Amino acid sequence: MTASTSTAPKKRVHPVDEVLPLPKLATYGFQHVVAFYAGAVLVPILIAGAIDLPGEDLVKLITADLFTCGIASIIQAVGFWKVGVRLPLLQGVTFAGVSPIIAIGLAHGGGAPSLLYVYGAVIVAGIFTFLIAPIFIKLLRFFPPVVTGTLITIIGLCLVPVGAHDAVTNPHTGEVDPTNVRWFLYALGTIAIIVAIQRVFRGFLATIAVLLGLIIGCAVAFALGDMNFEKVGTASAIGFTQPFLFGMPKFDFVACLTMIIVLLITAVESTGSTYATGEIVGKRIKASDIGNVLRADGLATMIGGIFNSFPYTAFSENVGLVRLTGVKSRWVVAAAGVIMIVLGFLPKVAAIVSSIPNPVLGGAALTLFATVAVVGIQTLGKVDFTDHRNLIIVTTSLALALWVTSYPDVAKAMPAGIDLLFGSGISIGAVAAILLNIVFFHIGTRGPRVAGGGTITLDEVNAMTKERFTEVFGDVVQNVPWAVDRAYEQRPYADTNALREAFQDAVLTGSSEQQLELINAFPDLGAEDETGQALAVDHVVLSHLDEEDHNDVVGLASAYREHFGFPLVICARETSHFDRVLRNGWSRMDNSPGAEKAFALIEIAKIANYRFEDLVADANPIAAARFGRLDELSA
Repeated sequence: MTASTSTAPKKRVHPVDEVLPLPKLATYGFQHVVAFYAGAVLVPILIAGAIDLPGEDLVKLITADLFTCGIASIIQAVGFWKVGVRLPLLQGVTFAGVSPIIAIGLAHGGGAPSLLYVYGAVIVAGIFTFLIAPIFIKLLRFFPPVVTGTLITIIGLCLVPVGAHDAVTNPHTGEVDPTNVRWFLYALGTIAIIVAIQRVFRGFLATIAVLLGLIIGCAVAFALGDMNFEKVGTASAIGFTQPFLFGMPKFDFVACLTMIIVLLITAVESTGSTYATGEIVGKRIKASDIGNVLRADGLATMIGGIFNSFPYTAFSENVGLVRLTGVKSRWVVAAAGVIMIVLGFLPKVAAIVSSIPNPVLGGAALTLFATVAVVGIQTLGKVDFTDHRNLIIVTTSLALALWVTSYPDVAKAMPAGIDLLFGSGISIGAVAAILLNIVFFHIGTRGPRVAGGGTITLDEVNAMTKERFTEVFGDVVQNVPWAVDRAYEQRPYADTNALREAFQDAVLTGSSEQQLELINAFPDLGAEDETGQALAVDHVVLSHLDEEDHNDVVGLASAYREHFGFPLVICARETSHFDRVLRNGWSRMDNSPGAEKAFALIEIAKIANYRFEDLVADANPIAAARFGRLDELSA
């Protein structure tokens, strides 16, 4: 009897699940903590300063924040049951909650007692997020780019005054002193250091520019006698912030509603971070994974409310660090979580952080909050503002938010309870954006809106006659009858992704004669109508050319047609300058006719896809918000 020499096949381990040696786990985990630290501790510092929390309580908030951040990161990265996405997603307190939390605190008198209402709202919002995780995907259609972009912009703009307040605050007395040049120079100098580091350095150093700016600013302030470490001397070497430090939480309806809105916003952010991380580490993200992410966010937020901290979400800085380092293991984030838990037991570390002079902190905060606003503006760049409804949503929400931010006393004119909603620019701006989007795009019709600037629903598309379908969607495939008919025959469409696939299949599965007909339906590059407008334009790169450039394009198109017998088709949207169109076209002249036909069909498929995205307004808000692989789960 011969012993078997075969061995069991080695189990394949995805890089995300790889457990690295302990020294590497510790090193890479510490790097995550360094990149994350400044943003993490900034939230409790800002909140404490705004609601006049004593210094000793601030130290406890920082240790509680670090401790809970560690727990939240481990829950998300390691996971259990249906909680946690098991990706390298490091969790931190969201900046979206800063202004609403400050508003809640000030509405209830400020100081430590007001935190009871904050923690009550945080716990309720955490429970809400945990429970709605299975159905949240369907709610995403209420958060298209016009809403999320507006909300993120409002958050950034409404937080800027918080940083500006610190920038002109006397670090010795805590009094506002906007005429003091010394405090101005501290804040401006910190901003200049952050900008210089971003300009000079690349890679890891650039990711911790804010942290380095704070360290250098503090060093200068210490040298000039404007920073002291008295709190460090009195702080315990080892300590723990016990649950419900300030007492049992209290619950206010409007405060809870405000925090729920904040968690809905962060849920959209977490969804985006999850898909971004999935792309970076090469792991497919499923709908169930999004539910796991949100359950972890909800549970972490509940724990935050119990352990004297705030709402949690994935930190985008650390998503970028995963891309930068190429280290994909989720256990690295788990190691970072362990390090943060340890830091949560070291009050002296928190005391050092709480000693940062106000003007230095204000300078760093101004750059961070302005960055948040820019992210919102980038998202709004995807919105079609030729549709007046989108314009009204953004302008009205911004106006209300900035009005309340500039004159917070307007809340006093509101009835009790409602005044809290008007006590925060973020709260009133968020409610306005969400409600206006529902009023303009969701009331009065059934089904997700898929065309006509968001006025035609999927149900209506499925019920269209062929003539109406051609009128609405024909331009996607250059109004070629057989392509439109082939897409029409695939009704009913389960969702907008199925509608998109119908056109893609039509382009790529026609007969050889049909495909040639489709190619010939496209005009030559450089062709113009009787008014001089370019006909072959799917991007501004081929419009408004001067005479010389236009002649170059016409020359290429003429030579190509003479050589191959059909027009040159190029998806110009994927180029940034017409020179690239020319180089692309001339480089294809050496191909065989068969290869060029295949190239043309690929370019047509790209053009059709872009045209479809232009036409299908708000049908796929997730993709429009850059969550590309979560295509139309809201149907």
